[in-house]
Amino acid sequence: MPIYIYSAAKQNGEVVKGDREAENEKTLAQALKLESLFLLEAKEKKPFSLSSLNVAINLNEITSKFLPISLVERMFFARNLAVMISAGLSLTRAMEALIQESANPKFRRILSDVNNSVIKGTPFADSLRIHEKVFGNLFINMVGAGEASGKLTLVLKLLSNQMKKDYDLRKRVSGAMMYPAVILIALMVIGTLMMIYVVPSLTAVIKDLGVELPLSTRIIIFTSELAADYLLWVLTAFILFVFLFWRALKTKIGKKIFDHITIRLPIFGELIIKFNTARFCRTLAYLITSGVPIVRSLEITGSVLGNSLFQKAVGGAALDIQKGKQLSVLLSAYPRIFHPIVLQMMSVGEETGKTSDMMLRLALFFEEDVTNTTKNLSTIIEPILMIVIGTAVGFFAVSMLQPIYSSLGNVGG
Repeated sequence: MPIYIYSAAKQNGEVVKGDREAENEKTLAQALKLESLFLLEAKEKKPFSLSSLNVAINLNEITSKFLPISLVERMFFARNLAVMISAGLSLTRAMEALIQESANPKFRRILSDVNNSVIKGTPFADSLRIHEKVFGNLFINMVGAGEASGKLTLVLKLLSNQMKKDYDLRKRVSGAMMYPAVILIALMVIGTLMMIYVVPSLTAVIKDLGVELPLSTRIIIFTSELAADYLLWVLTAFILFVFLFWRALKTKIGKKIFDHITIRLPIFGELIIKFNTARFCRTLAYLITSGVPIVRSLEITGSVLGNSLFQKAVGGAALDIQKGKQLSVLLSAYPRIFHPIVLQMMSVGEETGKTSDMMLRLALFFEEDVTNTTKNLSTIIEPILMIVIGTAVGFFAVSMLQPIYSSLGNVGG
């Protein structure tokens, strides 16, 4: 049975650390709960190495200064804070316990700033707003609504769940994209090496034959000479192109063009639409449940969505909904990104006064759809990649062998 190193909180906020055998984290949490301890974090114990420990500590100190606070760290913060407040701890005592527990020095300093501000009498949401870049608009506004309604524990649990779902969705989509990306990068590397080392040898043989070269052969020879003679310049141009492309994505018009292109891609376009629909539905449902007004909820939801088309649609709805129009009617102007089922269920929710419930059901539906799509994506993409690779290899083989066969035909004639 594995041994877990754990940290848990007593009812007075004191953090206790130790190690214990357990089948899994759930079993460990249940065992600690019987002792009036609330599990904060658990990691499976690994063989101890002093050198590796020192290196890990040093790297953690250095990298934490430059890296942003991860979504996982914010997720655990919201979850653990909810658990400790629901156990009866005051907000400041719970914050102090979480500050001691945090392994990230940068996040520990941020939490200390927030706690000091709360101790001085500043509302929790306003204290978080000092570090808006870390916590984000969604987190701060939901906490503010939770404070105002007296439902801070519920809101923190909703936030934790929202971040967990968001993390899972991103992980699934990025994992699905990884396979084709690795194959294409490998194809580019192999192609470049062939252009530099293989094609020059074949070129010398082909030129000695004295036959007229077809266009495809001339293109490959030209590309090979360009790669061999100007490799540094080609790499510099490629790096510059990537940098300019990245900078263009940071601009509104560049992001808009890119998003318009990506949602029209076969397979991936539909996946992007489902991913953003799931995020839109869950975020809006949680904001409404937390007590945030609908207009503000739409503004926040639009700001956290990654696709500019969704941002425009939701942001426009936030302006027009004040005129008394239904949200489903406003979003029906964007049939390219909002499926009919979304508009129909949203309309039913508005008529019955259960908009947040309907939005949550839609979120679950599209999250499951994204999961199924990403699972099947490798099966769909694999034959397409095989066709691309086969076409590239066939073009290369025919282009380089055709002159040789032509010369053999001339000799036979």
